[in-house]
This record gives sequence, C-alpha cells and structure tokens, in this order.
Amino acid sequence: METDGVYAPETVAVAKNAYDSLGSTAQIVVKETAKAMDFGPETYDDRVTSEVIETARDALFASLLEVHHGDRAAFEAWCDDHPDYSIEILGGDDADAIVWHPAPFAETVIAATYQNEPEAAAATARRRAFGEQYRPAFEATDDEMG
Repeated sequence: METDGVYAPETVAVAKNAYDSLGSTAQIVVKETAKAMDFGPETYDDRVTSEVIETARDALFASLLEVHHGDRAAFEAWCDDHPDYSIEILGGDDADAIVWHPAPFAETVIAATYQNEPEAAAATARRRAFGEQYRPAFEATDDEMG
C-alpha cells in the first residue's frame, strides 16, 4: 500500500481549518492564472468573482486529500479494520488496483478502481470525497456559526 497527499483530517474542525487556510493560496493561484491569461483590470474585476476563488479553494483542498493506493486485498483489509465505515466504490470490478480516501468524521470511505491511471482514480476519489463528505460538513458548520 502506498499513501499520497497532505490532508487526512480526523474531524470536521481540523478539515475546516485546513480548508480555510487555503483561501489566500486560492486567491494567489487565481490572480496569477488571470495574469497569465492577460486579463486586464476590467476583465479581472468582471470575471474573477468570489465564486471563482471558492472553486479554486475547493479544488486545492480536494487535490491535497490523502489517499491510499493498493490492490483489492489491501483495501479489503483496510475495510475489515474499519467495519463501521460505509463504503462507496467507483469504477469497475475487474480493475486490479484501488485508491481510497477515508473520512473519519463521517465514517465513510470513497474508493475508485483503476488499471493504468492511478492519478485519475485518485483525483476522482478526492473530488467525490470533497463533494459528498467535506462540502456538506463545511456548509453545516457554517450554518451553525451564523
């Protein structure tokens, strides 16, 4: 088994803190990308909205989630060690390899199978984990705070 990524948050609070810390990074990435695209000041002001920066922050956070790569036996062993987790597997049953991201605060693991494209499978698992586990948890936290 191989592990890749930065964030493996155990709680929503830890995940939200990491997510929030990426706000200024997302702004810089968007600003520099707009510069590379030769956006003038008017175009920048018109096109670069708070939603654009939030989307960049979402993508940054998701891309940094820790994932585990292994064969089916390694994944099944991980699942056996975490019997309370619900499991979502994306992809085909015939693929030899699998990548997964556990979200402990939701007792859920999102996995994607692959044959030859580990990076694509990892990106899929990360995006799904963000969209299905992290974003709703962040929105619920935001709703509670105000």
